[in-house]
Amino acid sequence: VQLQASGGGLVQTGDSLSLSCAPSERTSRTSTMGWFRQAPGKEREFVAVMRFSSGNAYYADSVKGRFTISRDNAKNTLYLRMNSLKPEDTAVYYCALRRSQVILSNLHNADAYEYWGQGTLVTVSS
Repeated sequence: VQLQASGGGLVQTGDSLSLSCAPSERTSRTSTMGWFRQAPGKEREFVAVMRFSSGNAYYADSVKGRFTISRDNAKNTLYLRMNSLKPEDTAVYYCALRRSQVILSNLHNADAYEYWGQGTLVTVSS
């Protein structure tokens, strides 16, 4: 499965930006799909994920209240709406997919996901 992520760009502090991720194959009802990010010189970190079986979304504390993950089932596309962006949100954002349900305790673990997009760069200037 290939994941095509898009939507990154250069914005200013406080601006909003939306990312999208489209898998090359139809995702199943049991899939888990989400976003991670990696800032320069830092480890890849969890941002947000959705378990398709329940529709529940989970967020990192650092983005809770500012970012919203959503899914358009008809378009087979996952989105990440990012509001009130901060310079510390600057990173390459990756979408990730596992074709089965990831257990709650493992949602933050990048190793739990089978497929990764190529990454899209988000730069937030101060």
